[in-house]
Amino acid sequence: MELEYTIGFGKDSQCFTLPAENLLLDMKAKTPEKQDNEEAIITQALKQPIGTEQIGDICSPGEKICIITSDITRPCPSHKILPPLLHELEEAGVYPEDITVVFALGSHRRHTEEEKKKLVGEEVYAKVHTIDSDPEDTVYLGTTQYGTPVNITSFVAQADRRICVGNIEFHYFAGYSGGGKAIMPGVSDRAAIQANHSRMVEDCARAGAIDDNTLRLDIEEAADICGCDFILNVILDEDKNIIAAVAGDHRQAHRKGCSILDQIYKIPLTSQADIVIATPGGFPKDLNLYQTQKALDNAQHAVKPGGIIILAGQCHEGYGEHVFEEWLLSANKSEDLIERVGREFQLGGHKAVAIAMVLKKAQVFFVSEMPTAEASRTFMKPYDNVQQALDDALQQLGHDSKIIIMSHAGSTLPIFA
Repeated sequence: MELEYTIGFGKDSQCFTLPAENLLLDMKAKTPEKQDNEEAIITQALKQPIGTEQIGDICSPGEKICIITSDITRPCPSHKILPPLLHELEEAGVYPEDITVVFALGSHRRHTEEEKKKLVGEEVYAKVHTIDSDPEDTVYLGTTQYGTPVNITSFVAQADRRICVGNIEFHYFAGYSGGGKAIMPGVSDRAAIQANHSRMVEDCARAGAIDDNTLRLDIEEAADICGCDFILNVILDEDKNIIAAVAGDHRQAHRKGCSILDQIYKIPLTSQADIVIATPGGFPKDLNLYQTQKALDNAQHAVKPGGIIILAGQCHEGYGEHVFEEWLLSANKSEDLIERVGREFQLGGHKAVAIAMVLKKAQVFFVSEMPTAEASRTFMKPYDNVQQALDDALQQLGHDSKIIIMSHAGSTLPIFA
């Protein structure tokens, strides 16, 4: 019997079939219990903050309030999160003209005004100021114990109050997204991000780790130095619906959110697969290869050494980051990237190295809409459809090969003992 599957691919999808006897696991997050509506979930979190007072008791009329939220490469539903938050601030007497939403770009490109409007929703866009963080205009606030300079976008650094908004998901070296990550790397400059991210080569810097992850601890110390008055983080299901929210202290509330995430998205495996079909789940997570790579890093935990990962991401914007692109294009073989990072760490290049590290374990068949010549420079084998990549993988490894499907590979984290 043939099984039919459809996976997200940009704003569209890709379909493929495989023999039923080959399927080892169709990896899905655990289904949460029936939830309240999304606004009620957010409001409840705001009313019951963890480790702090309610936001209306923290912020005062006349103060300049900075709300830091995610950019367009993230799935964070700012348009759903911000209205209840703004309502609480307005109830406390905070003037809309004193509130600015700052999009945390990190090292990503700037937004168009239409993109800003789409991210926050038309009503919020019309009510409060919206700006991008600016890595060229920062204020030095100090240095963490790990040697990372805390260089923060000046508007954020000079605000009276800072509220961090985001979603919590696994991050391949920061452990988890969310929390203080909105500040570091979100509104930091390139030198600060590079100093922090250089720790990605340490064994402790891994998905699902916090307390022994010095890179994550460095992020949280940077948030302390900058000042983070409150966070509002959500957990999403695989259809990007809000299923949980936490608010309050950037450590305590974030830890609670990570615990909720673990219960849903950490997936134990009894065995690894010969072939893993992995996709971030479509737009915006596969906007470019720089973002799509996150799915590859999770997928490596599900594949046997010597196996094949089929990575599917539309990558409409191509490589997605200029340093990442330069590292890939300047290497003659994937091993060159690993050798180079031993001599120098450069933000952007770190993701090229992450691909090379996976290639030490498994082959990667890369399904995208990137031109073949560009896709082949990633050291992954280029394809334009999943079915052909799967047929070739079965031909190479054997038609009895076991297959795991990870249709939201950026979110689900396989745990294999």
